[in-house]
Amino acid sequence: MSCPACGGDTVAVPVPSDLREYLPGDAPAVTVCRACLAMRPTEDPPASPPDLTAVDDAMPADDAAAVPMVLLVGLLDSLALHRAEITALLERVERAGTDPLLVVDRLADSYGDDAHVDLAARRRQLEQLL
Repeated sequence: MSCPACGGDTVAVPVPSDLREYLPGDAPAVTVCRACLAMRPTEDPPASPPDLTAVDDAMPADDAAAVPMVLLVGLLDSLALHRAEITALLERVERAGTDPLLVVDRLADSYGDDAHVDLAARRRQLEQLL
């Protein structure tokens, strides 16, 4: 499947039921673009989560942190609209033992202007949320 935003390859990620409340709609999965990190809900979940370090090595290897991190990055296109969800996901990633701000920093370095949002600017805004 290709990304509707940039045409890049996407990876499907199943979203556990306890994380679906953070998604717009009630899709059981999302796709994340390898080229721009844009996230889209999808109705076609894979059987198990993929290794998200294949998207970028900045992503946590542990699914307990990786899936919420994917959701967090995907929601950054509208920080004002998704503030509550983003705040909850930041806390969830931290509880799983990963520094979400460090992940965003590393993704900003890796993707630069190719990311679907200005990750460096969003990182500063996320720091204010915490």
